[in-house]
Amino acid sequence: MFRFDADRPVEFCDGLRRRDFLHAGALSMLGLGLPQFFGLKAQGAVSKEKRDTNCIMLMLVGGPSQLDTWDMKPNAPIEIRGPYKPIKTNVPGIEISENFPRMAKHADKYAIVRSMYHTAAAVHDTGHQMMQTGRLFQGGIEYPHMGCVLGKLKGPKGDVPAHVLMPHPIGNTGGNMPHGQTAGFLGKGFDPFVLNADPSDPNFRVPDMLPPDYLNPMRVDRRKNWREAVDKTVSMFETSQDARLLDSTFHQAYTLMSSQKAREAFELHREPEEVRQKYGMNRFGQSCLLARRLIEAGVRFVTINMFETVFDEITWDIHGSRPFSPISCYRDLVGPMFDMAYSSLLDELSQRGLLDETMVLATGEFGRTPKVNPAGGRDHWPQCWSLLMAGGGVKGGQVIGSSDELGGAPRDRPTTPGQIAATVFHGLGIDLATELPGSGGRPIPLVDRGIEPLTELFA
Repeated sequence: MFRFDADRPVEFCDGLRRRDFLHAGALSMLGLGLPQFFGLKAQGAVSKEKRDTNCIMLMLVGGPSQLDTWDMKPNAPIEIRGPYKPIKTNVPGIEISENFPRMAKHADKYAIVRSMYHTAAAVHDTGHQMMQTGRLFQGGIEYPHMGCVLGKLKGPKGDVPAHVLMPHPIGNTGGNMPHGQTAGFLGKGFDPFVLNADPSDPNFRVPDMLPPDYLNPMRVDRRKNWREAVDKTVSMFETSQDARLLDSTFHQAYTLMSSQKAREAFELHREPEEVRQKYGMNRFGQSCLLARRLIEAGVRFVTINMFETVFDEITWDIHGSRPFSPISCYRDLVGPMFDMAYSSLLDELSQRGLLDETMVLATGEFGRTPKVNPAGGRDHWPQCWSLLMAGGGVKGGQVIGSSDELGGAPRDRPTTPGQIAATVFHGLGIDLATELPGSGGRPIPLVDRGIEPLTELFA
């Protein structure tokens, strides 16, 4: 990699990063870096009758147990009902686990879908794929994340990216398969902007967005001019697909890095300490607070991974023995962490007038076995689980679907990941008949034929 103002090249052992555009001017190894994280000009497929709705997706990596969270079975045998008790919410007839006392006070803001299921392999990766794209990856096709689709169809608003993923992409969860967090066949130009930083870190900043410290504004502008000059001389390169991607996105990348509004959106230190404490001074809590700030700044879709792996970390993956988590973590750590952040997010979105235009989806990749295993935990169970939906026109204070007496299978309104994707797109105002450009220009439907949204969720 080359630097125009350096005595020698700058080398990085971990590869190229988005901020390296300003080190290398136009070269930047020609096509890699920040512009990959911005879409080309959006086109078509957006219903003009729908309002401009945003979305925050909370990916509860590990797979929360339906029986210990939002679909309890207090009358079942002890080996089914588990160690926790239900509590009443502020909506008559709706009860949830005692591990979520703050959520209980906000049940009028969210809906619970208690009849989720899928029939693919009971592994984390397949669940991640389906819950974030609506489909299982097959035949070598990687489908795009819902946020990437929104970025493709509507494009960014102002200086901020259309889709931000934080704090890090999902890592190893055992299946060695894609997790559905990229733009897939839409191409890298529609990948999310990945934060790659912990918002709860006292020294938090976004290393890949801001210009290097040694570049003052005058020199940044000069870089831009250098880039334009070099572009004119690299005719062979400019005929390549990577160059066309670079040309179409460079100015948006430059705008993000040089935009005061965009920088301020990521500056959590601007929030009062009491607000930060309310969300929880942990990675997930501060990510939820940052998501609220980004939505206010114009980001259309924010994806938050509550955890990055299920190994040697306390998560929702409660097999009961190492390297996984004990069921007690729902009471001691994971439950309170989610309870604080989720409740605060809904509360603040509501107070700021943003909840009506911001859908909030909270889901895992599957549920847990109805019967507690010999280690005192629960294993993978894609046959039935619960998720939460709020905002963006979703009517709170209701339950959609139900499970059987053991919480092991849907009893009514069985719902698939594809239907949830259709529901999200419907809430975002996207025509479900839309076709996306696949490989070789082959059109691929937004959702599989015959898939319908859960329209009863909406007021």
